[in-house]
Amino acid sequence: MHDALTVLLALLSALGNGAASVLQRRAAMEQEAAMEQEAAMEQEAAMEHEHERRAGRGLGRSLLRLARLLRRPFWLAGAAAMVVSAVAQVGALAVGRLSVVQPLLVTELLFTLMVGSLVFRHRPDGRTWLAFVTLAAGLAVFLVAADPSHGHSTAENGRWLPVGVLTVLAVGALTAVARALRGPARAAVLGCATAVCFACTAALIKEFTGRFAGGVAAVFTSWPLYAVCGVGLLSFLLLQSTLRAGTLAASQPALTLGDALVSIALGWVLFGERVALGPRIVPEAAGVVLMAVGIVGLSRSPTVADGWDTATRATARPARPPRAARRTGSGDAS
Repeated sequence: MHDALTVLLALLSALGNGAASVLQRRAAMEQEAAMEQEAAMEQEAAMEHEHERRAGRGLGRSLLRLARLLRRPFWLAGAAAMVVSAVAQVGALAVGRLSVVQPLLVTELLFTLMVGSLVFRHRPDGRTWLAFVTLAAGLAVFLVAADPSHGHSTAENGRWLPVGVLTVLAVGALTAVARALRGPARAAVLGCATAVCFACTAALIKEFTGRFAGGVAAVFTSWPLYAVCGVGLLSFLLLQSTLRAGTLAASQPALTLGDALVSIALGWVLFGERVALGPRIVPEAAGVVLMAVGIVGLSRSPTVADGWDTATRATARPARPPRAARRTGSGDAS
């Protein structure tokens, strides 16, 4: 019964995550298009706005972008989907294993495509669906072969400190590398950093829910609750940077698969959730290969790689005649 509930809640969480990524990507594209339009209009209107435009750079400009995003319906809908996803994930981790729940979230890619095909009005082709079938088959083979064991409800003493230090170093290094990159490469590296934060957040939620048996006082006076809030906020901010850095084709594979793999490692180290080894390594490796093939196929699919989630940018800006043409028209009228 618990296993079925765990799978159901994990899939609901994956659906919420996929919908949130698509909806907030749509909002980010609209916001970017609107800012480009405003910049062009300011440049044409008068040069005296140059000082104000420069003053808006840096932290102030980032806060202004976030404030404008908060007013966009797609962004708000994405935020609501994230809340649903978070609640479902907490429920899944409360009754299930970290090394089962997080790998199931790889199905977020499938839900991302399904929701994205509606939001961006771009129907996936057969090659894209074949890639997802391969990915789903690989996930099923891996989970059946690995058969993660039930571990402890909370981490063993002294395990969280070294895990926390390694997590900070990994996220810091990936973020530094991303700063030197552009385009899809930057989105992929930021996706990896976000994946590490998501996996750590999931492990903290597992630790947090494992302390429910101690009563309300034990929950609110222990550190996991506040660590979840801090790492969760960092994950949210990194996700926003990832969505702005490039297309979903570049960021989602690294984000979802990275989350699953890091979570399996954290489940092993922190909660003693052992993955079957020995002869089962062969089907486990086959499952990982199938997942990798599915992700590569998705990234190279014409439906996804051709900018299926950037079509909105072209339609978000109203068509405006070239500047030279407007001048010519004015001269003729006179």
